[in-house]
Amino acid sequence: MTEAAAGRSKMRRSRLLGEFVDKTLDPLAARQGFSESSLLLRWEAIVGARVAAICEPVKLQWPPRAKRRAADENQAGAKSRAAEKRDEPATLALRVEPGFGLDIQHMSAAIIERVNTHLGWRCVAKITMKQEPLAPRRVRPTKPPVDLAARRQAEAVTEGVADERLRAALVALGERALAKPAR
Repeated sequence: MTEAAAGRSKMRRSRLLGEFVDKTLDPLAARQGFSESSLLLRWEAIVGARVAAICEPVKLQWPPRAKRRAADENQAGAKSRAAEKRDEPATLALRVEPGFGLDIQHMSAAIIERVNTHLGWRCVAKITMKQEPLAPRRVRPTKPPVDLAARRQAEAVTEGVADERLRAALVALGERALAKPAR
């Protein structure tokens, strides 16, 4: 295989949609102090559904960085202060549903621990809150009602299948295929 053919085959490799979304959102998230978009995109998985329903991350506020004044100050003292500033963690600003601020305040240590665990380092040290309504969330589509006639017909067709997992998958597929469209 030539080098050009190898390059084309690499370019044609299928990629997950999530790879494009993360790359597109990372610069937008960086404007709010987030080093990556995963904290925003995976908030519910990080803190749990109950906490995610009442709060959402707004921004990471990093401590101000000291400008280099090594010429004016003692070299050793400046280095130790700069190292301390560099290691200071951020403050996570949350938007909290009105009336739930006290709940989030009590859970703040657990939220900080979960965020830091997700990011893999001690990124967040404290949380600030602003109580205002959250943006409306999209409602996940519910499963359509079961068409019993279609299910019975699919079960009758798959009677001879010995493997239970395969049979269950075929019944579910058949049920969807044979079901009458909802109005």
